[in-house]
Amino acid sequence: MPDIRTPWRAVAAAFALNGILLGSWAARIPAVMQSYGLSEARFGLLLLVMGLGALISFPLAGRAADRFGAVRLTHGIGWAYLLSLVLIGMAPGVPALALAVFFFGMCHGSMDVTMNSWATEVEKHMGRSVMSSFHAMWSLGAGIGAAAGAGATALGLSVPVHFLLAALGFGAVFQWFAYIPWTSNVRPHDPEAPAFALPRGALLLVGLMTLASGSGEGSVADWSAVFLAVDLGVTEARAALGFTVFSVVMVVMRLLVDRLVIRAGAVQVARISGVSATLGLLLVITSTGLAQALVGFALMGVGYAAIVPLAFSRAARDPVVPPGQAIAAVATLGYSALLMSPPIIGFVAELTSLRIAFLFLAALAVLIFALAGVLGRE
Repeated sequence: MPDIRTPWRAVAAAFALNGILLGSWAARIPAVMQSYGLSEARFGLLLLVMGLGALISFPLAGRAADRFGAVRLTHGIGWAYLLSLVLIGMAPGVPALALAVFFFGMCHGSMDVTMNSWATEVEKHMGRSVMSSFHAMWSLGAGIGAAAGAGATALGLSVPVHFLLAALGFGAVFQWFAYIPWTSNVRPHDPEAPAFALPRGALLLVGLMTLASGSGEGSVADWSAVFLAVDLGVTEARAALGFTVFSVVMVVMRLLVDRLVIRAGAVQVARISGVSATLGLLLVITSTGLAQALVGFALMGVGYAAIVPLAFSRAARDPVVPPGQAIAAVATLGYSALLMSPPIIGFVAELTSLRIAFLFLAALAVLIFALAGVLGRE
């Protein structure tokens, strides 16, 4: 019987696990808030702690991946990530919960860097574009985690029991698929190298593309339902359709992007992505009904799906900065945008309106089109 564990499946398992654990956490947020008596404001601070953990981990994970090998780090961090979910469920009070969430954020962020570094090695080994398919597995994993969380809630499982069972079950699957004979490239440690390699030149432009895409993704997640409910006056149930449509289209597109890159090239795919995201935002901004807005969110999903995978692939090929540090630098810009763009959109919307605030995202979408050529440079 042939071994079903292949390099692609091994990396896909890492991406899926990363998404599954984040989806598991997201599904039980209401229960966590109720259990610890957290208000929206205090829970917002908890999310900030998680985000800071991820941001701090990016440069550390990038240098470690270059020094010790991405595959070793991905395996080790994967198990730490599983443990962090269990620790969240077992936290006896809010201070312990904050520490557990910080650790959870560090594991999530550092694994994001190392698994993308490993993915670029497998992509090079396979000799064709496969990065987007890995990111599709992340999105699929997030959906599986959220669905499992909903099932656990329906069964009446407590958060500690749910998180322990999830860690054991998904950890076993990760163990089976992700552990394959693979030797990552390593680089000697340079004690004089900076802890964080600031992106420069072409890599800075790649990072700006990631920032533009991250801003759009984060804002759709946090503001699409508000826009549909407040500006268009749809029901709460229908307001959730905006992000649902966006997410489904993102998964489908990420399964198709690699084929498109093989046929048309990364630059052309990125240019089309920028146009699609811009048109989608303009449709949302000018919408007067739910149907037009949903088409707009779908086009935004088409537009943003390819950018992060393409950016990470290009970062790993940078001729100046080592792959781990390059991916960490690009990831930092993208994740910072995910954290900061929703508050900026809210601030602008408070002064004006959400429609005007979304113009900021449209300008960034145009930037994706304008900078697409950098993906073809080495």
